[in-house]
Amino acid sequence: MADLSNAHVLILATDGFEQSELFDPRQALLDAGVKVTLASIATDPIQGMEHDEKGKTITPDITLDDVDTDDYTALLLPGGVANPDALRMEDRAVEIVQEFVDDGKTVAAICHAPWLLIEADVVDGARMTSWPSLRTDLANAGADVVDEEVVVDGQFITSRKPDDIPAFSKALIAALEKVPAEA
Repeated sequence: MADLSNAHVLILATDGFEQSELFDPRQALLDAGVKVTLASIATDPIQGMEHDEKGKTITPDITLDDVDTDDYTALLLPGGVANPDALRMEDRAVEIVQEFVDDGKTVAAICHAPWLLIEADVVDGARMTSWPSLRTDLANAGADVVDEEVVVDGQFITSRKPDDIPAFSKALIAALEKVPAEA
């Protein structure tokens, strides 16, 4: 396994994130030696959901306005219905996605998180998957939509649902292993 101690992943989330889609990939990254930073609208604790029940909370490290995308290797976007729906209304969250894409960095989105990619207008021509209810939105935005556990297309990694998290996390770590270490 490659040394990932120089890798730094930014997670964007707010209230309503699907608990397993934030905590499980985050833990996989930490276990691999990756530095992880959670950014949100504010630094008050944010509420996770286990499907339609309230779950655990987590306190963001920084606000969206404090994010300098040059400091990160990759972007992780957990799903949940309310989380990406709220974030796509935040100009800075959309800009962050656009900056990662423009810089050619890995962007990993699971479940409902591709809503944020659609809002950032970055899916045209990309092969992607998502939660079933978003697939028409992705197709309308120009994505080549498939129903697969994990889809890696260039800098994009997408998955459908919590059951896909192991494959999603593995694909993200594999992408980080391909990034040259900074001198």
